[in-house]
Amino acid sequence: MAYALARAVRLVVGIVVLVIVVGGILFVLSANPSNAMVHDIHDAASVLVGPFRNVFSISGHPNETLVANWGLAAIVYLIVGGLIAGLIARTARRGVRRRARPLVAK
Repeated sequence: MAYALARAVRLVVGIVVLVIVVGGILFVLSANPSNAMVHDIHDAASVLVGPFRNVFSISGHPNETLVANWGLAAIVYLIVGGLIAGLIARTARRGVRRRARPLVAK
């Protein structure tokens, strides 16, 4: 059970990081923001990186500022998500252990 939960955490973290990276790439490549898909991905990514907004400020370079802040967010999500998934997976190893049945000679 704990292994499945750890895998689910890793999957969610992977999807979050993917959305952040794709949103950043679309912004840097100046994708058409009126396109519905580009708009939705950028909105989702900007919500996910909200706590990391304006950590770095590179004056006169908005693309580099966005890449630095969103890259930091992706790295933090990866590290924290990996730690949480690892802790969850370790609880499965410490759970109830079955005793080996003694061999009885007949």
